[in-house]
Amino acid sequence: MSQEFELSYGEIDYTVLGSLRRPSSGYWLLVGALVLGVVAGAICWAYQIAVGIGAGGQNIPVAWGTYLINFVFWVGIAHSGTLISAILHLFRAGWRNPIARAAETMTVFAVSIAGLFPFIHLGRVWLVYYMLPYPNQRNLWPNFQSPLVFDMVAISTYLTVSSLFWYTGLLPDLAVVRDRAEGLRRKIFTVLSLGWTGKHEQWRHYTRGYLFFAALATPLVVSVHSVVSWDFALSVVPGWHSTIFAPYFVAGAIHSGLAMVLTLMIPLRKVFNFERIVTVDVLENVAKTIIFTGLIVGYAYGVEYFLAWYSSNIVEQEAFRWRAMGAYSLEFWIMVVCNSLVPLLFFIKRIRRSIAWLFGISLLVNVGMWYERFVIIIGGVAHGFIPHAWGLYRPSLIEYGIMLGSFSLFFLLFVLFVKHFPSISMTEMKETIQEEAAHAG
Repeated sequence: MSQEFELSYGEIDYTVLGSLRRPSSGYWLLVGALVLGVVAGAICWAYQIAVGIGAGGQNIPVAWGTYLINFVFWVGIAHSGTLISAILHLFRAGWRNPIARAAETMTVFAVSIAGLFPFIHLGRVWLVYYMLPYPNQRNLWPNFQSPLVFDMVAISTYLTVSSLFWYTGLLPDLAVVRDRAEGLRRKIFTVLSLGWTGKHEQWRHYTRGYLFFAALATPLVVSVHSVVSWDFALSVVPGWHSTIFAPYFVAGAIHSGLAMVLTLMIPLRKVFNFERIVTVDVLENVAKTIIFTGLIVGYAYGVEYFLAWYSSNIVEQEAFRWRAMGAYSLEFWIMVVCNSLVPLLFFIKRIRRSIAWLFGISLLVNVGMWYERFVIIIGGVAHGFIPHAWGLYRPSLIEYGIMLGSFSLFFLLFVLFVKHFPSISMTEMKETIQEEAAHAG
């Protein structure tokens, strides 16, 4: 008998709604610290706008720095939320229910943060409308064969569908909060719940709509990061021009997103006493999935070296030799160890059921995935075809400040959400109890 089956409807409501009680002083201290991080990032961005894009460490030949690294990183984080909420929903995997809401929220916030970086990288952000695909008298009609235009369409579509999917799932729970709230809070949740009363007809439309969005979001999981990978694969830069980039990027994105789910859920279950809902069994299933994605990522690393050797192309061979033994070899080995070797510890049952190990390994995988983007993006353009054009890149303090601001903004949005909205889907948890009871009967 599972722990979920032992839960009652009343306990689920009491536990989840209990997380919405008046925040403590510690909560506001955390919010204040994150706001300071966001302000620091905004000041750095304002400084860059005032003095120009040269405030960053970009140079010739490395014109793409941390802004593109962070863009790809956050798009990757956004992937796993849809994997957990949509794909696992279609497969009726009940263990995803306790973590689906947090994963969907992570998706919406992460893809929003990712969308900021093309603006930051532009420098003159007020000219962003040049990127929009519309005809004009200046003959600036975009090149529809460019993956950068694909990016804009794919990511805006992904953000729209993910947001609708997330909000649709929230509706019944918003109505539960409304029915127990008073004063201004009740008025706010009355608006947000869109008149939900729980009638049979509403439930019928809800279940169909949720299933429809799950089916619509599933191909987007594959398409969005495939499109991001084409930003690199469609070029002729050594180390980038590869046909395996799309599956390689998708697997890596899911790998990093699953690790971020653990990073967010483990403190959340402790602070809000969700241990009986987000059980160790649920976290263990996430860990098992990380083993699978880690093996795919490790296989992709190996295949890249095999293809370079098999091609007999001396430029490709030199590019991959330099990755492992050149100026960025430390970043390369951090990437390999954190993404491919450390997750193998989850083969040991004692480790994958240990909260401390789960949290520590999730942090290491996130670090490794950030460095994977660093190695691919910086390593490719820093060591191209012509030796006299080789160069190195290190981020400037302004770039570090903007990166701090982006991470602070992501965690600030998440912290605000989990304290003011149901961070676990009460509706889906109750469905889990029903299904468990049906199987038991």
